[in-house]
Amino acid sequence: MMFSSRDMPSPSSMFSAYASMTASVMLMRSMANDLIPQPIRGYLANAFRYLIKPHSPNLTLVIEESSGIARNQVYDAAEVYLSTRVSPLNERLKIFKSPKEKRLTIRLEKGEKLVDFYGGAELKWRFICAESENNNPSNNNIAIRSEKQYFELCFHKEHKEMVLDNYLPFILEKSKEMKDEERDLKMHTLNTSYCYSGIKWDSINLEHPSTFETLAMEPELKKAVVEDLDRFVRRKDFYKTVGRAWKRGYLLYGPPGTGKSSLIAAMANHLKFDIYDLQLANIVRDGDLRKLLLATANRSILVIEDIDCSVDLPERTRHADARKQADVQVRNLNYSSYSASIFFFFF
Repeated sequence: MMFSSRDMPSPSSMFSAYASMTASVMLMRSMANDLIPQPIRGYLANAFRYLIKPHSPNLTLVIEESSGIARNQVYDAAEVYLSTRVSPLNERLKIFKSPKEKRLTIRLEKGEKLVDFYGGAELKWRFICAESENNNPSNNNIAIRSEKQYFELCFHKEHKEMVLDNYLPFILEKSKEMKDEERDLKMHTLNTSYCYSGIKWDSINLEHPSTFETLAMEPELKKAVVEDLDRFVRRKDFYKTVGRAWKRGYLLYGPPGTGKSSLIAAMANHLKFDIYDLQLANIVRDGDLRKLLLATANRSILVIEDIDCSVDLPERTRHADARKQADVQVRNLNYSSYSASIFFFFF
């Protein structure tokens, strides 16, 4: 079929048709804005974008380091588990080792990817560190840089149930076994570099040599303390039955050099519990204290030193009155979110 130039519309007629179509579209848009409420228009727009958007067959789970003020156990478990899945394809890794650790600790560096296989499914991991700036209202709105760390786990959508019901519980259990096999006791202290997101714990290996075998203590008293600790560990089910938090409190007092720190170290070495050293004088806000307490791990000892200098006690020179006031403070604290923790209160 042949077309001549006379059969083609003129530019003026094409422009007129375009202008007429544009005017019609604008009129319809104006009528739609007048007749259709904004919520419905937004819903229709989102539905249209959803229909024309290409859909991926994959699902991505974001595993953040913490959820609110509570630490994310899945994140910690993934960090430990993925260290055993490092392959020659990885280009950057974090390596560290303390003097008393038997082997190197390996962690993924930011941006690194790793592929794991479970139940016939391919699971793609990626470690991400994102920096952000927040204004600190207590410090003239000075911008403070913070870092947010999280894992991304990507897999085909058909494996969603398997990942949630089997793979992630497997990682949690596997990381627990690894931690128990290579457990090094830690001494946690407060990070003094305060930021808008709050203070946090820093840790080093607990290398105190004190044990109940080397501790200078009356034999009968030493035996009573050891039996009390062992009974506390065995009676987890009893605490649960009576509806009480699984915790044990001790109040140690005395001048410097009388062995308070050595007794704590001996308890930690006996129970294989970490130690968290809390200085209440460094806590400014109630939210910071709550966040620190929730960040303590199970099987740990929380040490609060110089509690008589951290609370308002009217007669600090009299030990009996001071102990009574401290005991009231202890009873008023709520540590119900902890399991298998020992709390020490010092004078």
